Amino acid sequence: MAANQHSITSPILGTVFKVKVNIGDQVSAQQEIVILESMKMEHPVEAGVDGTITQIHISEGDTINTGQILVSLEPGKVDNSSPTQQKVTTSSERADLAKLRERKRLTTDEARPDAVQKRAQKGQRTARANISDLVDEGSFVEYGTYAIAAQRQRRDVEDLIANTPTEGLVGGLARVNGHQFSEDDARIAVASYDYTVLAGTQGFINHRKKDRLFSLTEQLKLPFVLFAEGGGGRPGDTDAAGVAGLDGPAFALFARLSGLVPLVGITSGYCFAGNAALLGCCDVIIATENSNIGMAGPAMIEGGGLGIVKPTDIGPIDVQTINGVVDVRVANETEAVAVAKKYLSFFQGATSNWKRHDDHIMRDLVPEQRTRIYDVRKVIDALADIDSALELRPTFGIGIVTTLMRIEGRPVGVIANNPAHLGGAIDSDAADKASRFIQLCDAYDLPIVSLCDTPGFMVGPEAEKSAQVRHFGRMFVTAGSITVPWVTIVLRKGYGLGAMAMAGGGFHSNAMTVSWPTGEFGGMGLEGAVRLGYRKELESISDENERAELEAKLIARAYEHGSALNMATHVEIDDVIDPAETRQRIRAIVGSTKSWRAREGKKRPMVDSW
Repeated sequence: MAANQHSITSPILGTVFKVKVNIGDQVSAQQEIVILESMKMEHPVEAGVDGTITQIHISEGDTINTGQILVSLEPGKVDNSSPTQQKVTTSSERADLAKLRERKRLTTDEARPDAVQKRAQKGQRTARANISDLVDEGSFVEYGTYAIAAQRQRRDVEDLIANTPTEGLVGGLARVNGHQFSEDDARIAVASYDYTVLAGTQGFINHRKKDRLFSLTEQLKLPFVLFAEGGGGRPGDTDAAGVAGLDGPAFALFARLSGLVPLVGITSGYCFAGNAALLGCCDVIIATENSNIGMAGPAMIEGGGLGIVKPTDIGPIDVQTINGVVDVRVANETEAVAVAKKYLSFFQGATSNWKRHDDHIMRDLVPEQRTRIYDVRKVIDALADIDSALELRPTFGIGIVTTLMRIEGRPVGVIANNPAHLGGAIDSDAADKASRFIQLCDAYDLPIVSLCDTPGFMVGPEAEKSAQVRHFGRMFVTAGSITVPWVTIVLRKGYGLGAMAMAGGGFHSNAMTVSWPTGEFGGMGLEGAVRLGYRKELESISDENERAELEAKLIARAYEHGSALNMATHVEIDDVIDPAETRQRIRAIVGSTKSWRAREGKKRPMVDSW
């Protein structure tokens, strides 16, 4: 071989599939000259240097070894105008990408204008529109985009592609509130049933999609947002083997997320059966005015021989808010998404751009007249950072108010007695409401602030019909199981077992118990205590005016004995404070932000669905 010859050798063991040059051809360094085949795969070999082909040592079909000479060339400048140097260019898209792009288009709202219009006529949005509104722009990574209903035995594939896009479930990973929190803290998983596809029913393939998302959520420890509108199980799928499908893991997988990650349920329109079962597992349920939520839809009710009912008669919003199923009632899906973002933010960390009210306004929120009612929500709003409070279940268990809010950017959970209802006495519903809220806060490391103003638990024969003994016990055992800081602020009344429950089990069972100057304390209400404790003395006085005068003196003495300042002298509470100091006292206890994400596994087995 001449000294100026360059040899191009085989990089692999294989067969010559194609020789792409002839002797005398001018080639560039990046030009393919030979294609080899090995293990059914094509391996192009480039020239490596510019030059002119002088010899071809192989023929198509030859078996060659690694290092064997394929072609020789004489290095040198080449004429780029040579036909062998001209690259083929095309303005058309590759066929595989074009096919993918068209298939992708068929999954979008733009491909289904009639379905979108029908939703708009009902005042509702599509699944994709709701997700787009929820998540940060450009952050949604979809899973299972090209799924179709498992009905190939009864419908052709083109029909399924056109009319059952994404198999009625749009889901994936995204970020929410990324402008406020770090990328890791902003990450969530989301899924939305698509009511425009087979009424949002749960089919064989979309169950597989859910299973995948639920498992992924557990693995990555991401909050999950579920748009749950839909009609439950689907009887029309034909491609799945089996009988009843009761061995599917979706419900167990989703339930297993409870207590591990925050679960947010949103519903609008009809939400029945399996869709409602998933919704009921969520930590919070946000529902629109047009919602109907029930464990069975009209068909199942009729099939059970229970009569013919309209879907709008099943679990309307008024029923589901008063009974405590719905945590937050909203006008429409736009508002629902806004509330979901706000709710998620409490579990994403502290914020630095907060604004607060003047501390001094808290001094006048509790009347000096000890028997005059007041609005405890004004106390909560004054204590909270401006526009940060979000009340849950406001029309259920109304004797206790449960609110998520921030104090100087730090998220906390607040339970507060409502003196405008039963004088602040705690009934069974209020006890249940408080107990579940305490679990929620503890599961995700939110400190608890308790605003106490209660004469105790509700009493009387009628009250006991509601199984109060068990419901009240729930407050004690729940509080006894938590590890987050608990601060109790006694606004006025702190009586009996109810006050102890509002302090996490007792005034020294929490991180701090302090009282405003209006605080008053006792084993039971002062008037009742005087009438019971001094019954003989009072009954021995026949003159009504004289008896009333003695009773008033005894009550005044009892009030002085049970005053906040006297309690403090016995160190039964930690301090009596100026109401304007309340925020500072709370911040001293709650400290810096903790992240539930850093914890291995669950802190609690679950958050009680009730």
